[in-house]
Amino acid sequence: MTDLSALVRRWDDQQAAYVAGREQRFTAMLDVLELTVGGGGTIVDLGCGPGSLARRVLERFPDARVVAIDHDPVLLTLAAGTLGERATVLDADLTDPGWASFDGAVSAMVSTTALHWLRPDQLIRLYTQVHDRLAPGGVLLDGDHFRFDARDAALRSIAADHDDATQRAAFAAGAEDWTAWWTAASTHPTLAPHVPDRERRYAQRVSAPETTVEFRLAALRQAGFRSVGTVWQFLDDYVVFARRSPA
Repeated sequence: MTDLSALVRRWDDQQAAYVAGREQRFTAMLDVLELTVGGGGTIVDLGCGPGSLARRVLERFPDARVVAIDHDPVLLTLAAGTLGERATVLDADLTDPGWASFDGAVSAMVSTTALHWLRPDQLIRLYTQVHDRLAPGGVLLDGDHFRFDARDAALRSIAADHDDATQRAAFAAGAEDWTAWWTAASTHPTLAPHVPDRERRYAQRVSAPETTVEFRLAALRQAGFRSVGTVWQFLDDYVVFARRSPA
């Protein structure tokens, strides 16, 4: 456990080098959860990775249970080994229509730095499934980079410059980059056996096109949500919010 927890802490440090204000983003999501659904019930983490957001949900809300979903066998092993008994860790591909096969009512779904891997058509389908799976009044919070497009060229340039400055400062202070973290994970005795499966699963993965925050909000409305908006922003890093109508 301690060994795996250390790798999760290193993951958080590595991710903070790429996502400025990452902890502020997490805090905003947790605050909105408390204000809307009270932090209780079952909260689903979509694309949970090693459980960074799920862990913060469990720490903030002692009455919550988490369903943590990902398709990366290495990161799932980290999540399963460190989240504890109030979490259920599931191996499911969010591009598969059957990903939401778990039982029970869901008060909220959350995601951070994950759903940008989905193509626009896959994202709309996922949002629709999330809407239908949430309990009445349930909420979705999706935190990610939603890039400025050519209409906002100046802001796009400022955001890119800020990303570069954040990374330079973090790496100069000793943070690992993406490649270094994965090199360490791939040689860890608990995680190494899962690396070939990870490589097989993602061998054909192609990066999805960048989407703007306007597209995300429109996709949420298309999925059936009526209450939709942005609850946090720093440059091109956002948390978008959607709430299913009460019964």
